[in-house]
Amino acid sequence: MPPTSARPLRADAERTVRVILDAAERVLSENPHATLEQIAEAAGVARTTVHRRFANREDLLRTMAVAAWRRIAAAVDAARPQTAPPLVALHQATANVIEIKYGAAYALERVDSTDPEVAALQSDVYAKCDAVFVRAQADALIAADTDLAWARRVYLALITETVHGNTTLDGNADPDTLARRVIDTLMNGIGNRR
Repeated sequence: MPPTSARPLRADAERTVRVILDAAERVLSENPHATLEQIAEAAGVARTTVHRRFANREDLLRTMAVAAWRRIAAAVDAARPQTAPPLVALHQATANVIEIKYGAAYALERVDSTDPEVAALQSDVYAKCDAVFVRAQADALIAADTDLAWARRVYLALITETVHGNTTLDGNADPDTLARRVIDTLMNGIGNRR
């Protein structure tokens, strides 16, 4: 993803930025104090390339967060939240977001929600989540008296806790399996089913 304040990049420059962002995620996940030089080395680019694309470490971190939120927004859109059956859209969006969160855990844990671009992306994603919940409630999949704002907060917390502390998908669970667990917990709770 190109830095948000710059004019559109050529395809090769955009690929370079993507390589730098991916390397930054890996390196900073292992060593939060890593330098831009260490990130450049991991990306296989010259230190000057990183400095040319990012004014400083904060600019790199902001770009990482914006890029991650753009991917989340695209992943939610791919789940067709306005047209797919509510539980299908919810499951697909959940699986998509879990996969992205595993690959962008460092950036997403350090996101500045007051940044206008991040806030706009988050607001868009949350509005689509709310729309799915409204549709699910209209289809009687969610109780009529459910506080949907609370339901969204619980849902997002379940996704966060699914990824929290694990920076990679392990061999025991793929995004679909984890999404099923999140949706089952959200819709059915954890009590004994009678």
